[in-house]
Amino acid sequence: MPEHSLASKQLRICLDGYNFAMPKGTGVATYGLTLARMIREMGHNVEGIFGLDVGEAQETRETVLYDLIGRERRETRKQFRRRVRQEKIRAFLKRRVLEVPVTEKIVKDGILDRIPSFDRIWSSASLFEIANWHFRYFKKFLTIDLPQPPDIMHWTYPIPIHLRGARNIYTVHDLVPLKMPYLSLDDKSFYYRLVDSCVNNSVGICTVSETSLMDIVERFPSAEGRIFNTYQSSPIPAEVLASNPETDARLIEQMYSLQRSGYFLFFGAIDPKKNIARIIEAYLSSNAKSPLVLVSARNWGMADTAGSESGIAIHGRTISSDRIIQLDYMPRTLLFRLIRGAKAVLMPSLFEGFGLPALEAIQLGTPVIASNVGSLPEVVGNAGLLVDPYKVADIAAAIEILDGDSVLRNRLITAGIQQSEKFSDNHYKDRLNKLYSNIMNN
Repeated sequence: MPEHSLASKQLRICLDGYNFAMPKGTGVATYGLTLARMIREMGHNVEGIFGLDVGEAQETRETVLYDLIGRERRETRKQFRRRVRQEKIRAFLKRRVLEVPVTEKIVKDGILDRIPSFDRIWSSASLFEIANWHFRYFKKFLTIDLPQPPDIMHWTYPIPIHLRGARNIYTVHDLVPLKMPYLSLDDKSFYYRLVDSCVNNSVGICTVSETSLMDIVERFPSAEGRIFNTYQSSPIPAEVLASNPETDARLIEQMYSLQRSGYFLFFGAIDPKKNIARIIEAYLSSNAKSPLVLVSARNWGMADTAGSESGIAIHGRTISSDRIIQLDYMPRTLLFRLIRGAKAVLMPSLFEGFGLPALEAIQLGTPVIASNVGSLPEVVGNAGLLVDPYKVADIAAAIEILDGDSVLRNRLITAGIQQSEKFSDNHYKDRLNKLYSNIMNN
């Protein structure tokens, strides 16, 4: 049996619930959801650690956990200040992690598209917030204990926690806060120390593209030889795979009055690196006849672009155009149907560590207008048009070309089917197998 194979050994692999618990999800939550599914399909047990207050009563912990997952935290300024004070105090104390019973008493079918199916679950109130304060105060990771630690603790994000007795690995998706500091609100000194500690105090670092791998090794040379690019996959929901594209098109037309291949689409967070201001400017300056649909649920405090009740504001002014349609967060299956029916997905991001929306688009037979920087050329390949994300005229020209050239669109669709195979579930599982085998063998 080759050294990198785990075919005969079942592992217990634990994932953090940091992003799973966020309202309306994140790209990292999708990453974690897919990772959990692949681990289970590889024959391993999947466990989870959350930072939610599930209470002392064991018989209600599972109910409380699933009640809190994804819930918006609503608190007054006074409540916020009290909570932060308590978290700071708890940063000096040892954390107690409680096991949450995994039973059949909770109907989980309706949330499996957001929360993985776990074999065991653990939780500790405000664990991730307390760990951040602990790291600020002591410049070292918060160590937690479980009575029976798993073989591998795979943190899906740089989190300053170490699980004693397990092989700890951390996924670093990109170095945007360090590489493009003007695009994020992160504390840059804190983030640098955090990633540096992840690199130097773990058995391995996982990342999701060759671009990110090279960036990490360049900034943190000690990562070389211990960093693994697994890329990632994005499984299409079975319900979407089984559906007829014509049926999906009728559904989208009835719900949103959008015709198949009759609209451009942007979906994702209203995040500075997504370049939404230039996307809208390019679209409005183009002669495209097809409307632009924006699907987004999160605003990251951007100065130039923000969500408002009346629409998206750019440079302080709300965009008012009947050519632009703004939709809020929607279930993943419905979003995939919307992607499938688009003329093209617009993703000329200023930087991406991977670019999951681009992969999801080409898997569904939708061309992409993507930037020629970061990891997007790796993901898109020949299945889209690559543009300079800083040049509005380049983005506008690509929009006009795809709006009117059906022959080119068909060629890109065909290329997308071939390109997306590089990121199939099987290829992802092979790369994860090599990662975990290396971690276990070394």
